[in-house]
Amino acid sequence: MAKLYAFTDGACSGNPGPGGWGALLQAVEGETVLQERELKGGEPATTNNRMELMAAIAALEALGRASEITIVTDSAYVKNGVTGWIHGWKRNGWKTASKKPVKNAELWQRLDAAQARHDVTWEWVKGHAGHPENERADQLAREGMAPFKTG
Repeated sequence: MAKLYAFTDGACSGNPGPGGWGALLQAVEGETVLQERELKGGEPATTNNRMELMAAIAALEALGRASEITIVTDSAYVKNGVTGWIHGWKRNGWKTASKKPVKNAELWQRLDAAQARHDVTWEWVKGHAGHPENERADQLAREGMAPFKTG
């Protein structure tokens, strides 16, 4: 049976600034990629963390039915947030341990809802380290940002 992967990345030119996100979805059996889909988008004024979150959200929201999927991200912020911090934030009414509002709470809530219908495994990879699918996700994020960059 094929395994489903989403390789996600975000990019920003300036932080904040114009940004983009990209996701490479693959159905893989053994060493063979059976199917592939690329997603990308961007915003005129955003942050790198928001774009990292949007890449994961878009990947999960693109799945038509409940799926078992491994999301591979180079964002420790996304991986640590969704596998750890989010539980406390939800318990604390979307406040941090120091009682401050969680940054990007609306995106964390959207990611939480998107992953709830799936069986998600989260993996972190080092960014810009030659991982082919992560490099493709990075390229998609830069393409998603391109329409919002001026000059």
